[in-house]
Amino acid sequence: MNFKVFAELVELKAKTASIFPFLLGLLYSWYHYQHVSLINMVLFFISMILFNMAVDIMDNYMDYHNATDVHDYKHATNIIGREQLSLTLVKQLMWSFIIISALIGIFLASQTSWVILWLGMFSYAMGIFYSAGPIPLSSLPVGEITSGLTMGIIIPIICVYLNLYDIVPFNGLFVVNIAILALPAACAISNLMLANNTCDLEEDRLNNRHTLVHYIGRQRAVKLFKGLVITSFFFATLGVILQITPWSVLLIWVIFPKIWKNTTRYAQKQIKTKTFPLAIQNLALIVFAQTVLFAIGVLLHLS
Repeated sequence: MNFKVFAELVELKAKTASIFPFLLGLLYSWYHYQHVSLINMVLFFISMILFNMAVDIMDNYMDYHNATDVHDYKHATNIIGREQLSLTLVKQLMWSFIIISALIGIFLASQTSWVILWLGMFSYAMGIFYSAGPIPLSSLPVGEITSGLTMGIIIPIICVYLNLYDIVPFNGLFVVNIAILALPAACAISNLMLANNTCDLEEDRLNNRHTLVHYIGRQRAVKLFKGLVITSFFFATLGVILQITPWSVLLIWVIFPKIWKNTTRYAQKQIKTKTFPLAIQNLALIVFAQTVLFAIGVLLHLS
């Protein structure tokens, strides 16, 4: 297995969905408390990326395993069948990443707070059952919520609390503040999944995957896509108003015309090879802009 095949197997290009929420949590910790635990951040980052890759390997494996014979997805589209990868090697990679990630997580919980263990267990359950089990979450009308919640919100919560566990209490106010911080990214991540499921509607039905789009239809799915774009910018603004994020984050509205142009182009046609990349671009632009603008605010605050 060469690096190009490995990168596709673990969906390396999609890791921005985890990395930028992680960076937002790190920036929040420094902006409000000037406190970051470098060791905890490095270990959590490694654990997060390993588990993220494991989930994507599992997703590809389960899609390959569950693919029906009514079309050529299994051998022409899926990376495992197309590249004739060893199923034993694929499973070994997946379980190695899961075990190493879990051991790091348990160590972090033992050194900080058992809150981290419970949050980690929730994340692992969502990640594993997203692809595995008799009825994976990705095949149900909850895939968008699961991906947005786990990667968009839980990652920043864990990140912040690993830095501040001995400084701030883990209570409702703490969770609400981090959720408002994270919701722009969470909505963009959910939108990526929604766009993917909209483009793959017919193929998913052939594979007995009944996602949200199956139940609400393409037109409502496109309307929801537009609504989540606006919601991302609403919460980015709300975070500034509530002083959760610095004023510089308001400059995220500079990219709104580009985001909306992508959105309207996608709304016209939902084609995996042509317009789905616009949803990827929207996610990258939103999370990148929010993170960079937050970092600028932190620098201005310290100067």
